[in-house]
Amino acid sequence: MNKAEHNYRLLKEIEENRRFLLQMYVKNPELLKNADKRIRPLLVPLEIEKNLISTKQSGISLIELIMFIVIVSVALAGLLLVMNTVTRGSADPLIHKQSLAIAESLLEEIELMPFTFCDPDDPAAGLATTVDTTACTAPAGGEAIGPEAGETRYSAATPFDNVNDYHGFDSTASGGIKDIAGNPIAALGGYSATVVVAAQAFSGIAALDVNGAPQSLLITVTVTGPDGTPVAVEGMRTRYSPRI
Repeated sequence: MNKAEHNYRLLKEIEENRRFLLQMYVKNPELLKNADKRIRPLLVPLEIEKNLISTKQSGISLIELIMFIVIVSVALAGLLLVMNTVTRGSADPLIHKQSLAIAESLLEEIELMPFTFCDPDDPAAGLATTVDTTACTAPAGGEAIGPEAGETRYSAATPFDNVNDYHGFDSTASGGIKDIAGNPIAALGGYSATVVVAAQAFSGIAALDVNGAPQSLLITVTVTGPDGTPVAVEGMRTRYSPRI
């Protein structure tokens, strides 16, 4: 190693040591207070360099931007998944309202039907307060739950004529939801209705009379919309007369 190279390395080491010591003074204000006054002028270049570095670092880097996008994307994906699950699991208000309207309409139709000991077409059906158990032409023991043979909801000749005739009604088997004239309603093609009529005691009235005929009925109408969510409504109907 020649003398020039040796001197260059020596000067380089001295400069590195000088910068290290000056940086220690910058980072330790208490140490700088006790430093020789001749040290302060040597710190000016470092202060300028420090200001330049802090100026260059304003804003965000590309890596920080990428990380921000990734984090926001993951959070947004989770939020959308939750919203999708909640939306899919909740009933559409319009469908629910339409199902309820169909159910209430059918329940009202059933409750307005006659409820007699004998079949409403039987001459003995109009007896006021008492009934001979053999007075009905058919059935002799009074009306049973379920429609008589040949009776359907939309039949012009033999329609349902008693509350209990509606037991077991299924709109799907009858061609869908129809109007009062029996015409299918195309807009309600995705809806179906079923009816269950069962004897049940109500407000002191026994479910069955002494002949075993129902005199208090629970009517349950269930309508299922296109979303597969069932809507059920219930109503009670009692036989006013005769009650034996």
